[in-house]
Amino acid sequence: MLEESHIYFHKAADVMGLSSKLCDVLLAPYRVVKAEIITEGDDGKLKQHFGFRVQHNRARGPMKGGLRFHPTVDEAEATALANLMTWKTAVVDVPFGGAKGGINCDPAELSESELHNITRTFVGQIKEVIGPTLDIPAPDVNTNAKVMGWIMDEYSRFEGFSPGVVTGKPVHLFGSEGREEATGRGVMLVLEAVLKEQKKSLSDVTVALQGFGNVGSFAARLMAGKGATIVAVGDHMGGVSNSEGLDVGQLVQWVGEHRTVHGFPGGEAFESAEVLTWDADILIPAALGDVLTKDNAADVRASIVVEAANAPTTPEADEIFHQRGITVIPDILANAGGVTVSYFEWVQNIQQFRWDLDRIHRELEKYMAKAYRSVADVARKRHVDLRTAAFVLAIERVGEAAMSRRLFSETADLTR
Repeated sequence: MLEESHIYFHKAADVMGLSSKLCDVLLAPYRVVKAEIITEGDDGKLKQHFGFRVQHNRARGPMKGGLRFHPTVDEAEATALANLMTWKTAVVDVPFGGAKGGINCDPAELSESELHNITRTFVGQIKEVIGPTLDIPAPDVNTNAKVMGWIMDEYSRFEGFSPGVVTGKPVHLFGSEGREEATGRGVMLVLEAVLKEQKKSLSDVTVALQGFGNVGSFAARLMAGKGATIVAVGDHMGGVSNSEGLDVGQLVQWVGEHRTVHGFPGGEAFESAEVLTWDADILIPAALGDVLTKDNAADVRASIVVEAANAPTTPEADEIFHQRGITVIPDILANAGGVTVSYFEWVQNIQQFRWDLDRIHRELEKYMAKAYRSVADVARKRHVDLRTAAFVLAIERVGEAAMSRRLFSETADLTR
C-alpha cells in the first residue's frame, strides 16, 4: 500500500515538475511511534500487542487520522495511510496534516474489558505525541465512538479535560451530530456533484456496493433516499442483489442482527467478489484496500467508481480504468466527509459550543462541493484524471503552507 500511494504521488509530482529532493521531503513522515502493549487478559495471562502512530505532515495544522484495530496493522500500512491523510485533508481544505495508526489486535478475539485495557495502555504510551493541537485520532477499522471515549478519558487523566484530543466520540460525550454518517454522506455528495456535471441525478443510476459497514450502509441509505437504485451489496461473507432495488432499510436491520448481508431474504444471493463486476452504473468499494486490481479491472462494468474505502484501487487497475474511460472519484476526495465532520467536531470542542445537525449538513455539503470543484478545475486545466488532479491540488496546498512557515526556503529549487 505504501508503494502504491507513492506511485500516485509521483504521477502528480511529474505533472508539476517537482524535484526529486522535494518529493523525498514531502513523502517522509514527520514522526513514527511504535509501542509494545503488555496487558493482562481475562484469564490472567499476559497479552502482547504492538501499537503504531505515524505522523506524516504538520505543515497545515495538527495531524489527523484514524486509529484502527486489526491484525494486519503495521508500520508500513500506517505510513501509507498517514500519507494519504495529509493529501485528503488538503484536498477538502481543512487545517490538518496527516496521521494514522492502530494496534495489531483482533477485537473479535478480545472481550470488551481486554480491548479497554489495551486501548488505555496504548494511550498512556503515546500521550506525549497526541493532543488537540498536536495529533487528533479518530475511528477507523474496528474502532468506534466508544473507543474514542476511552481514549479521551485516558488522555484527560494526564492532561486535564481534553475532548478535542479525538473526534468521532459519542454525541453525549462531546462528540458531534452527524459524525457517524459523515463519510457515507460525503460519498453521496461527491457522487451527486459528478452526476450533475453529466446532467444526471441519483434517481437516474443503479449502484453496487462492496462493504456494508458504517460507510457503505450510510451511503446506501442516503443515496436510496434520493432515488438511487441499490442493485447489489457484497461483504466478506456473501452478497445479495435485486435488479428492482434492495430495500436498504430492511437490509440495514438484517445486518444489525446477523452482521452480514448474507442470507438477506429480500434478494438473490451471490459470491462476494462478484459485486465488483456487477452490472451497475456506479461501483462503490467501501471495504478494505486493494480490491480492484489488474485481474478484475477489465471486467468492471460501472462507468463511475467511487472510492469510499481507503486505497481500494491498485495503480494497474487505475490505469486500466483510465484507458477504458471509467471515471474514478479518488479516496482522498470521495471519503473525506469523515475527516471534514471530524474537523467540525474539533472546532466545537475548541469553542465549547455545539452545532446543530442542519448546520453540520450544510457545512459538509459546502466543503465537499467546493473540494470537487477545485479538483475538477485542476483536472481540466492540467488535462489529467481526477486522482492526479486531487494529488496536484493537495501537494500545492501543503507545499505552499510549508514555504509560508519556512519549513523549507522560499528560494529552494522545487523543480527538476
